[in-house]
Amino acid sequence: MNVLELSEQEICRRASLDELRRMGIEPYPAAEYPVDAYSADIRDNFNDGAEPREVCIAGRMMSRRVMGKASFAEVLDSKGRIQVYVTRDDICPGENKDLYNTVFKKLLDLGDFIGVKGFVFRTQTGEISVHARELVLLSKSIKPLPVVKEKDGVTYDSFDDPELRYRQRYVDLIVNPGVKETFMKRSLVVKTMRSVLDEAGYTEVETPILQSIPGGASARPFITHHNSLDVDLYLRIATELYLKRLIVGGFEGVYEIGKNFRNEGMDRNHNPEFTCMELYVQYKDYNWMMSFTEQLLERICVAVNGSTETVVDGKTISFKAPYRRLPILEAIREKTGYDLNGKSEDEIRQICLALNMEIDDTMGKGKLIDEIFGEFCEGTYIQPTFITDYPVEMSPLTKKHRSNPALTERFELMVNGKELANAYSELNDPIDQEERFQDQLRLSEKGDDEAMFIDQDFLRALQYGMPPTSGIGIGIDRLVMLMTGQTQIQEVLFFPQMRPEKKVPRDAAGKFMEIGVPEEIVPVLYKVGYNLVTDLKDANPQKIQQQIGEIIKKFKLEIQKPSVNDIAAWTAAL
Repeated sequence: MNVLELSEQEICRRASLDELRRMGIEPYPAAEYPVDAYSADIRDNFNDGAEPREVCIAGRMMSRRVMGKASFAEVLDSKGRIQVYVTRDDICPGENKDLYNTVFKKLLDLGDFIGVKGFVFRTQTGEISVHARELVLLSKSIKPLPVVKEKDGVTYDSFDDPELRYRQRYVDLIVNPGVKETFMKRSLVVKTMRSVLDEAGYTEVETPILQSIPGGASARPFITHHNSLDVDLYLRIATELYLKRLIVGGFEGVYEIGKNFRNEGMDRNHNPEFTCMELYVQYKDYNWMMSFTEQLLERICVAVNGSTETVVDGKTISFKAPYRRLPILEAIREKTGYDLNGKSEDEIRQICLALNMEIDDTMGKGKLIDEIFGEFCEGTYIQPTFITDYPVEMSPLTKKHRSNPALTERFELMVNGKELANAYSELNDPIDQEERFQDQLRLSEKGDDEAMFIDQDFLRALQYGMPPTSGIGIGIDRLVMLMTGQTQIQEVLFFPQMRPEKKVPRDAAGKFMEIGVPEEIVPVLYKVGYNLVTDLKDANPQKIQQQIGEIIKKFKLEIQKPSVNDIAAWTAAL
């Protein structure tokens, strides 16, 4: 890397790196460091009356206050921060004081990882700290962290730009402690869910991510190509059809927690890859699944928040069972005044127009109803609400309702205005299923790119017989948003999908050399802002020379400064 591409701090840190090596100190040692204590544990288990506890800690140095022969440093480990008291004579008991005077005071930087051996004590100001007897460098940081300062409860220079935070999550986790807490809660959500499902006796399984047919949902898939087989494959949009094959194979209950992929837009509630839990249990129906879901979510909420309530955007949401149950057509009638029961596709299309909705000819009856619900109903359900009994056209994989064949035994759980879960009494009639797939094929031929494919192997599995089954899919990312009070899905994803970083357009060195610029001068021109050859066209040669001279001097470059006439010749060549 050219030195001109570095900031002043980065140059200084690399110089410190070189100096450490000259002193015989390896800045990136390979040996295990025997950590036996952590910040939170040290504070929680401290006893003023007990014998001083000997500890070995390690972490990132986040602050340092040098006061002559003694200093304080703050170390960040995986469980928080703790203060370290460092004295010259304690860590340098011999005549050589370089470890303190040179290494600790001058060559270490904020962000470096250090190891400390010593004992725990309480300072005169009452802060539980570690008195260092031994200090070692474990890893040198050559890029400075953003310096976030806090005084009197006010934070200064916050690292709070979403673009930077999501792109550099590793920095976000270091300087914004609340971010790590969110992801620890995410882990607890998944852990608790897995515990509930395991206790119920259901088996966790894994199914293919690369699929020959993207089935189990209505969505636009990502397409890739398998070179060896010379076939196109799809990233899965759901795990449903493979999990139901396992029910056919004799499992009582199966679940999978994993990534799905849908080639759709990105917003505060959608990411093209997302985590979903899908569960299928034999001999159950959607009524049983509603009750089971209530119990599951109540337990997760208590595990994460200590109660059945969570707060999102100032709204208190209660996950205490039972939840309201409301048929979808009744919900639409409540919010729009239109009763869609028994209405044809053309009649519903006219209602959409009367409601001033944007629709097109590719939309079938199910899609039209879905659009009405999404526009006028979905966002109004803040407390957990089961929306039930969807029309058959909206649910290609769902069993027909036992009392009304125009409807299906399906529910979606709405919380805070968004779908959290989708569940069915699963369709296990192979002939009916084939007819539903044919209906989806006709929608696809009309131009609906989210219509389902026909999965012939799944139909074959159903023909062998699938017991009565209920299944559910729960979006983990949205669930975590609810449990942690976040309103943006990006806040609960470690690495959300981002647009490519914008880069400043820059001509290659050869293009500058074509007009006579020496190769070693090109990085200097980049440094002062001449990234394109055309940037030189109307510039003053004398000013350019001055700028080049300042960079050569500042960075102590051993290169010849061009004359004004040389630079004038470059600009004349344009």
